[in-house]
Amino acid sequence: MNGGGTAIDRARARLLGPAGLDEAMIGRALGHLASGGADLADLFFETTSLRSWRLEGGRVTNGGFAMRQGVGARAAHGGQVSFAHSADFRESALDDTVRAVRSLARAGQADQHPQGILLNCHAGEHALYPAIDVVLVEDASAWIAVLERIDSLARASDPRIVRIDANVRVQDTTVLIADADGLLAGDVRPMTILAVMIVAETDGRRARGQAGLGRRAGLDGFDAASVDQLVAAAVTMALNNLDAISAPVGEMPVVLGPGYPGVLFHEAVGHGLEGDHHRKRLSAFDGMLGERIAAPGVTVIDDGGIAGRLGSLGIDDEGTPPDRTVLVDDGVLTGLMQDRLNARLMNARSTGNGRRQSYAHLPMPRMTNTFLANGRDNPADIIASIDRGIYATEFDGGQVDIVTGRFNFTTIEAWLVEKGKLVAPVRGATLIGVGREALRHVSMVGNDLAFDTGMATCGKQGQTLNVGVGQPTLRIDRMMVGGQAG
Repeated sequence: MNGGGTAIDRARARLLGPAGLDEAMIGRALGHLASGGADLADLFFETTSLRSWRLEGGRVTNGGFAMRQGVGARAAHGGQVSFAHSADFRESALDDTVRAVRSLARAGQADQHPQGILLNCHAGEHALYPAIDVVLVEDASAWIAVLERIDSLARASDPRIVRIDANVRVQDTTVLIADADGLLAGDVRPMTILAVMIVAETDGRRARGQAGLGRRAGLDGFDAASVDQLVAAAVTMALNNLDAISAPVGEMPVVLGPGYPGVLFHEAVGHGLEGDHHRKRLSAFDGMLGERIAAPGVTVIDDGGIAGRLGSLGIDDEGTPPDRTVLVDDGVLTGLMQDRLNARLMNARSTGNGRRQSYAHLPMPRMTNTFLANGRDNPADIIASIDRGIYATEFDGGQVDIVTGRFNFTTIEAWLVEKGKLVAPVRGATLIGVGREALRHVSMVGNDLAFDTGMATCGKQGQTLNVGVGQPTLRIDRMMVGGQAG
């Protein structure tokens, strides 16, 4: 089901019609919001519907439905931002929200835009994801059958499997953005996430495996083959981890596998290249534009226009189509990710990286799909080059200090490498380092670029968003590895 019409037509029908709003009313509200000399003023309308089902202990025990809708109003005077939001955006409530913002902003002429602002529609049509309504049309019984299939497949795969948890979440988000420059833009964003966690046990030892798929699709995007592969990946990880040995400790070369391990550089490098951190001089890369920050061959890109990725957006949450932004080009820092506010304050332009968790949050520069570009090395040669080190393929979590760039990431799947061979899985390996140092110690970059499976999320200032991360296999010559006892 796609509802017909362009994204902006559907956004207007879904958001404005039920509230009794039209573009003239929005234009008048914007005129009042922008009065008083605001450099930037906008309204962000959103409605999100969510359905979920959860399997535990061999049964689907939990299902849920949730919905949120509302409007956020923002006005900026220089770097000072006034913001208010409301779950009600009928005309009277919209006017109250705008008045709340004006009461927070500095005084100015209230009749600066007495006739309101004329809006010009920008449909912003794109082919990044289909215009479908996954929440409205998805069949609960079909998804429950998928969860039950996951349980039966995992249990039949090996007698050591003792627990299977799985969940599915389908979500429709519709947004409409209007600003004081006359922009009116909309988007409809479907999303489905299927995740599984498996526990294996033998001789009193337990180990965990996990896998997931996130797609801009509905049930038809999760065929039997992809579900089977999901289960196999989680089972294999759990069984491998049953046999894991303690991780070695000390400084050694580390190989990061393709795909999700790109999250290490997302955290350790990407956040430091967001415009607000540079403007506030909080980035470990402050003042280094045009300088070499990484080894030759290291190119880092943020691209919000990759079809099907959860980090992709037809328009960002300020109505700007995302760019393909080269952040590091062959080792040289060349770009930053910008929203409209920080771009204006830094005399730059928005790169379409203005993102927000919901209408109740302010937008800020955020990553979309951030990845290391392909190199020229054969991945097998990279592993073969290691005399003794770690090969890490999945991470469980980590921390990073944006100011210093210091990070630590715990692996959930990693291998000891000796004499160029994978010797044994290891448990509890923690990779410790500083982002800019890790960049300089990259010596080999593979030709097997891959992205995460759609499960990557990103937190910043209390806001959590879906993103994409990726990289090819790469070698870092020196990194501290910590382990755990036992």
